[in-house]
Amino acid sequence: MTQGSNTPMHSGARRRSQRVLMQVAVRIRGKDAQGKDFEELSETLAINAHGALVLLAARVTSGSAVHMRHNKTEEEQECHVAFLGPVRGGKAEIGLEFTAPRPTFWRVAFPPEDWTPRSPEARTVSNNRTNK
Repeated sequence: MTQGSNTPMHSGARRRSQRVLMQVAVRIRGKDAQGKDFEELSETLAINAHGALVLLAARVTSGSAVHMRHNKTEEEQECHVAFLGPVRGGKAEIGLEFTAPRPTFWRVAFPPEDWTPRSPEARTVSNNRTNK
């Protein structure tokens, strides 16, 4: 079993935008580690304004360029492989970073960087629940 110590090597770096755990159907295409063209359907594990974490069966190399297509909107963006993570079920966790920030690519509103569950907005939502 993997433990929490199996974190990305760049985990000490400060994240530039809030990560949202969300599954979005995407199509990834590019060249694999052997230089062969590949195209693969996948889903994101997490998204942010700078890219996504996906699971890929194709073996890619760090820094390589790929294209990610949002299946619902058909929008496509060029990305590079920013993180190579653990393999599970024959697929590797791959961090993809857009060539430039694209906060509208996912069609979601990202929380501000200073947001936490203790933010006033979070407390307001929980206080509006009816007690049963």
